[in-house]
Amino acid sequence: MPLQRVYKMGFVVRDVLKTLLKGCSPAFALVAKMTAFAFISQLLLVSVAVAQSAVYQQCGGIGWTGSTQCVANAVCTKQNDYYSQCLPGSAPTAAPTVAPTSAPHTSAPATSAPASTIPSPAPSQTATVANVSPEWAAAYAKAKAAVAKLSLTEKVNLGTGVQWQKGACVGNTPAVSSIPGFKGLCLEDSPVGVRYADKVSAFPAEINVAATFNRSLMRQRGAAMGAEFKGKGVHVALGPMMNLMRAPAAGRNWEGGGGDPFLSGEVAFETINGIQSSGVQACAKHYINNEQEHFRDSSSSIVDDRTEHELYAHPFLRSVQANVASVMCSYNQINGTFSCENDKTLNGILKGEFGFQGYVMSDWWATHSGAPAVNAGLDMTMPGDTALSSGQTYFGQNLVNAVQSGQVSQSRIDDMATRILAAWFLLKQDSGFPDVNFNAWQANSGTHVNVQADHANIIRTIGSASTILLKNAKSALPLKSLKSIAVIGNGATNSSRGANGYSDRSGDDGVLAMGWGSGTVDFPYLVAPLDAITARAKKDGTTVTSSLSDTDLTGAASAAAHKDAALVFVTADSGEGYITVENNAGDRNNLNAWHGGDALIAKVASVNQNTIVVVNSVGPILVEAWIDHPNVTALVFSGLPGQEAGNAVADVLFGDVNPGAKLPFTIGKSINDYSAQIITNGNGIVPIPYNEGLFIDYRHFDAANIAPRFEFGFGLSYTTFSYSDLTVTGSTKGGTRQPIGPGAALDPWLHDNVVTVSFTLTNTGEVAGTEVPQLYISPPVSAKSAPNNLKGFDSVFLAPGQSTTVSFELSRYSFAVWDVMSQSWQIPAGETGISVGASSRDLKLMGSITN
Repeated sequence: MPLQRVYKMGFVVRDVLKTLLKGCSPAFALVAKMTAFAFISQLLLVSVAVAQSAVYQQCGGIGWTGSTQCVANAVCTKQNDYYSQCLPGSAPTAAPTVAPTSAPHTSAPATSAPASTIPSPAPSQTATVANVSPEWAAAYAKAKAAVAKLSLTEKVNLGTGVQWQKGACVGNTPAVSSIPGFKGLCLEDSPVGVRYADKVSAFPAEINVAATFNRSLMRQRGAAMGAEFKGKGVHVALGPMMNLMRAPAAGRNWEGGGGDPFLSGEVAFETINGIQSSGVQACAKHYINNEQEHFRDSSSSIVDDRTEHELYAHPFLRSVQANVASVMCSYNQINGTFSCENDKTLNGILKGEFGFQGYVMSDWWATHSGAPAVNAGLDMTMPGDTALSSGQTYFGQNLVNAVQSGQVSQSRIDDMATRILAAWFLLKQDSGFPDVNFNAWQANSGTHVNVQADHANIIRTIGSASTILLKNAKSALPLKSLKSIAVIGNGATNSSRGANGYSDRSGDDGVLAMGWGSGTVDFPYLVAPLDAITARAKKDGTTVTSSLSDTDLTGAASAAAHKDAALVFVTADSGEGYITVENNAGDRNNLNAWHGGDALIAKVASVNQNTIVVVNSVGPILVEAWIDHPNVTALVFSGLPGQEAGNAVADVLFGDVNPGAKLPFTIGKSINDYSAQIITNGNGIVPIPYNEGLFIDYRHFDAANIAPRFEFGFGLSYTTFSYSDLTVTGSTKGGTRQPIGPGAALDPWLHDNVVTVSFTLTNTGEVAGTEVPQLYISPPVSAKSAPNNLKGFDSVFLAPGQSTTVSFELSRYSFAVWDVMSQSWQIPAGETGISVGASSRDLKLMGSITN
């Protein structure tokens, strides 16, 4: 049914009600009106779902027997061999792009023209959304009472930033005097700590905490970061980041949780719970399909509906399940419409299917309109101005005018204000929250509160727990009873400019402990590996020699010759696209080690039979040039460990910590082994087709039968483990599911545990250690899914000879796939394989369940 007809029906019902209810009691009239409203709302939602389904329905692919025709104004577009989808066929009108480094708010330009189609109503009130948590319900009750007392201008101001650098934080909203205690919101980067502040900690990157596969460490890191944000008076911490490692060279991969949606979702869930346990609002970002830096504000990610739900939206669903307060929409377009005014992704998926109760903020200058964006689900524009120093805003008086002219409904503005205040109440920021005590733009301002506490301990713990041992021939590690060690490479020492000598960490100079861009923080200190190794070696009476140039091969060979071991440190860096480092414009140009690292390793290996390579990198690097060299005995992947980088890797090298981390991505033998690459050429709105569909990272390697160098989930230990006695109990059958509607993606029928997988894990070695058992499911062939899909993991510490029973609980959602036609999660009929093992390609126990 066309949406316009549904809206007309609503007005007809309204007029009929007015006539019929004349003379009725107020109570009866209220009940009747509420019943009619509920009917109209459900009709609207069903119609929207049907309309969306028709436009985005499947129209081809291997095994497809349905219609290959699309509705008017849609074109059947091949996404991959298994999936062709109807997509809007008319070319999008190129909108003016906004420089990603822009920013300020006052009254402003006329808002864009109203959207040509009526947007989906944004489900907001807890009474009309299923599965709303008690915490949100209580926060909404307070927020509604507060909003009822506000003027239209005050409501709009809640969502209007005060302009770039016009407040103490990177994002600020104005105080509203009629709300007791509301002094405005302070929004501050970053996902690794409080940006642009002193006396704070520099935490390990999110990619590192993902490598631990340890939910407890994920949550502890979030809680420690949250405590620091709160200590500085920050209301909203702009993280975690959960875009997937679709393309291995993407610049901001290190800010996220890697190449698997399930792992990324668990990192998001635990991090958000940690941050918000400290009373700070978390912000899930960047929603959605923001998987490369090139053209990030002038591209359109072309993504089919199933892939969107099963891969890219999943971490955001887990964020909603963690009661995340806010979500940040991204710079790019999705299927032809900018993310921050995309009705399908904001109203349809996030606020509709997921029942998200918080507010949506724009990425900085990612707002492209006023009324259309607000109607499509945007609640807050950041930093408030349309472009750097424009002095204009799409919100503010412009949005007030849009309401008064009928372009935006009063109820939508009430919804917007309620969402923002509900998040404030949810985290109890209305009572006893500290004032902002720093200034992001004026280093000498503020009271310089020290918020570091004992967080160095958790930083060091995560640093060593995230260090991945990838090769260990001849038991080269741990280092024991050595007389001499050589430490080689610039990555082992301090930066020539000091830890914070490059703005936003925009230089690969010295030890690499985080990437560059807005996702960074100033180091309070940074421990270099050479210093930590030297201090630790002294305890063993081991002498240390060094050569700290990446290009002085002669010096490196001289230092390494005749030593018991040579440690070679190499790096690979990346970051946000507003900064170019060594000709890498955010995204990496390739997957090679920087500064001729391959040549450095080869030179050292030519003179030392015990060459140990340590990698500090933002993601996978190619190792084929030297990995099989007989003198390269060990490979350690240290990632981006934060301020305790040197101590963390030394703990592992000397055996004080037994490595237990696993790869959160696949290391291929060639960049061409991966299914997606960075698109670096184009004009106007550059299309980025997600033709690989569901098949990214290990899913692609498995489906295409490509042998990786090191597979997803792989990591060695100084001990060994055995797996035995697999049992699978339970069933996905039965139960009663909720009807499709707002919040249906949180249906307990989907998420309650119904299958239990148990097995025995034993430490069969001679030292205590941590193993990360992983569970993968293999759906029926009819599902057209990847051969193996991660659906469970744990981090288990065992003493030598100790055994324990490990259990994984699976829900129906674990087995479900997104059905485009019905716009719902469905469990494919047939046998689903269940495998447990030490990595995605070391599956030791096999079972199954029949759905």
